[in-house]
Amino acid sequence: MVRGADMNWFAQPVSETQITRRGRLWLYCAGALVMFFLVAPTLIVVPMSFSESRYLEFPPRVWSVLWYEHYFNSREWLAATATSLRAAFLTALLATPMGVAAAYGLAASGARAGKLIFLLLISPMMAPVILIGIGVFYAYVKLNLNNTRTGLVLAHSVLALPLVLIVSAAGFKNFDMNQERAARSLGASRLRAFCTVTLPQIRFSVVSAALLAFLTSFDEVIVALFVAGGENSTITRAMFLALRDQIDPTIASVSTLMIALTTLLLAAAQIFGKKPDS
Repeated sequence: MVRGADMNWFAQPVSETQITRRGRLWLYCAGALVMFFLVAPTLIVVPMSFSESRYLEFPPRVWSVLWYEHYFNSREWLAATATSLRAAFLTALLATPMGVAAAYGLAASGARAGKLIFLLLISPMMAPVILIGIGVFYAYVKLNLNNTRTGLVLAHSVLALPLVLIVSAAGFKNFDMNQERAARSLGASRLRAFCTVTLPQIRFSVVSAALLAFLTSFDEVIVALFVAGGENSTITRAMFLALRDQIDPTIASVSTLMIALTTLLLAAAQIFGKKPDS
């Protein structure tokens, strides 16, 4: 009976074109392979972080938390981590309202030039990051913003804004603007109507956008190599320099902690950013 049910499951259509799951089996296999190659490095890095060896090795011959202790006892690593967390938080705090406001303006205006403006706003994600880093570096030389937290947050906000805009715009596409118009017709100001009617219904998109902005800043390394340094060196910059100058196994433990943080943030976004009707 179970086997027959499995066969019926494969024979069921998965779209309006009546394509069955059996017909898409090749797509499922390809997706599984892509996921495996994306996850495989993580499956290797995590065990490497628990090695006692002074070099990166897999699998570990002796299991230990030596490099985690080295990380938590290192003033340099902890200072770089604190810098990255502060910069990521400020980036999310700056990029999220700007991206949501831009998406709201494009959705509410319905202007013909909306698509052109949208492409212009997401253009930073189309350009190579190293070119952005070089441009920001030379601009910051004149503005005296190199190696400052303000400069780092502004640069990361430029990279995070396109992602916030895309996610927020998707949320507005699924929202009926007539609900906000009805609230405004009853006397609510535009701001109050947005905060009480629109924002609660697109909160999943807003939370997801803020999370992406945070992770964009926290994981970014190329721009940080150009504009961050000294007391404002980020954790990713410190990892890159440690990997370039010497093979420090602490990198594996830091990578594992970053993976854990990212996973927790994704889980939190799913829990606290659920849609009201879910």
